[in-house]
Amino acid sequence: MRLSDFIRQNQEAITIQWVEFAKTASPASRHMTVVELKDHIKEILSFIAHDIESPQTEKQQVTKSYGEGPKEGLDNDSAAETHAVLRLEDGFDIDQMVSEYRALRASIIKLWRTEHNDVSHQDMEDIIRFNEAVDQTIAESVRRYTKRIDHSRNMFLGILGHDLRNPIGAASMCGQLMIAKGTLDSKMTILAAQVIDSTARANIIINDLLDFTRAGVGSGLTVSKELADMGIIAQRLVDEMVAISKGRKINLDMKGDMQGEWDVSRIEQVFSNLIGNALQYSFEGTPIAVIIDGTDKNDIKIMVHNQGIPIPTDKMTRIFDALTRATTGGEERIGSTNLGLGLYITKEIVIAHQGTIKVTSSQTEGTIFTVILPRA
Repeated sequence: MRLSDFIRQNQEAITIQWVEFAKTASPASRHMTVVELKDHIKEILSFIAHDIESPQTEKQQVTKSYGEGPKEGLDNDSAAETHAVLRLEDGFDIDQMVSEYRALRASIIKLWRTEHNDVSHQDMEDIIRFNEAVDQTIAESVRRYTKRIDHSRNMFLGILGHDLRNPIGAASMCGQLMIAKGTLDSKMTILAAQVIDSTARANIIINDLLDFTRAGVGSGLTVSKELADMGIIAQRLVDEMVAISKGRKINLDMKGDMQGEWDVSRIEQVFSNLIGNALQYSFEGTPIAVIIDGTDKNDIKIMVHNQGIPIPTDKMTRIFDALTRATTGGEERIGSTNLGLGLYITKEIVIAHQGTIKVTSSQTEGTIFTVILPRA
């Protein structure tokens, strides 16, 4: 008897073992019914049995190992994908869900071996195909599980960011009104100013979270381009960053044509993030250099340079990934709002403008972030 036929004929025995193992997924399984514990095991077994018998090319074999093989239906989710969603909703963690497939694989092979003392060439081929099918269901389940987790996380961050805006805005407004009224003594004025500074930093964090969710949930950040002068944008942001950094020296050097079409508010974010990063990781007292090169007729180049501890080589390749800090081994400045999102958001803004961004870092040359943006 072929393994596929054995699976069909022994579906009940396999299902019983599946349910018994699912019961061990505590605490999620404590209040689940037998029907809920079974979930889509019948459909999963049907897929595995059918897949064992289906002809496949070597290319299809490789594709399936990545969880991208043919599904039961062209448009519908596979049984493994649906199973992943339901297990997540039932409270199974990803390890518990994957363990179900491990136990399923072991139980089927164990049951089958009790009836097969001699293993033929066909049996070996069936075992290979069986493992491929199980691997595909695992890959499909894990991919759907993590996708749903990512979506839920991003939705939560988005809701959290929006809900925090009003109370933070109210706190900032109170601080501003208290100072504007002019009735506070010097000590209370300092405290009110600290409230304003703290709420400003909180708003930066919220904006980063919201941009992170927009980039992750959708197809990237959206931009609204308009005719703008890069020199004016750069000068405005440099002046702001000098004020915020309590007078740190930031040199701005510009040459060439500064005109182009960009999303001004987004480009301001690019300058703010790159200059803020340079201030945070540079040696105390060293200047920051911002260079705008507009000599190319098609593109404009932005470079932000600082002198500090070089970025470790192993972190260079993922420095623009979300939730990755641009740490260089030195201490971060007090009051930092760095969540590991600034450079990721900067990259997303540059990509939305069809531009490029890269970084170089060495002991002799310092750290240089280079952005190249099309003029239109």
